[in-house]
Amino acid sequence: MDRRGRASQKRRRLTAAAARVLHEQGIERTTLADIAREADVPVGNVYYYFKTKDELVRAALAEHRTHLDELTGRLGESPDPRDRLKGLVEAWVAQRESAARHGCPTGTLAVELDKRTDGTLDAEAGEVIRRLLDWTAAQFRALGLPDPDGLALTLVSGYQGMSLLANALRDPGVMSREGERLLRWLDSLQPDEDV
Repeated sequence: MDRRGRASQKRRRLTAAAARVLHEQGIERTTLADIAREADVPVGNVYYYFKTKDELVRAALAEHRTHLDELTGRLGESPDPRDRLKGLVEAWVAQRESAARHGCPTGTLAVELDKRTDGTLDAEAGEVIRRLLDWTAAQFRALGLPDPDGLALTLVSGYQGMSLLANALRDPGVMSREGERLLRWLDSLQPDEDV
């Protein structure tokens, strides 16, 4: 592998490590050394790729966006929008252990960033959530359901709520139970015949 390839690989490891460590520890408790250790990169090298912790937070948000795009891309292979939505819920439930320990990766980061007054990173976290809402609304729209944006908000709110409660109660079963409820709700939705 050439030098450029190694540098790209190292940056990628740092970005993935930043997303994991920030999710697990939060922004304020995370140091650049924590991220370097997780990425197996000398701490001095972190500064070569990221000059500030905010740059690492931005990279973590990009990692969350990439993960979301990969997930929705896989789900998009299903021809049925309802199956895509159900696959999304199943993917959330599959992360129940992590949610019980740390909450939703993007949601908890958005809440933490909102408490800071020194930047625009909270808006960037909101953009990742907006991307999820837009994709979800497109699935409801494809099903011919009325108020697809409202339905998307209900579904994503359900996920954020179950993640928060699973974390607060340290109970991954919350994700399982509420995920089942969301799946039944999705099955119950029918297009408005008058539209």
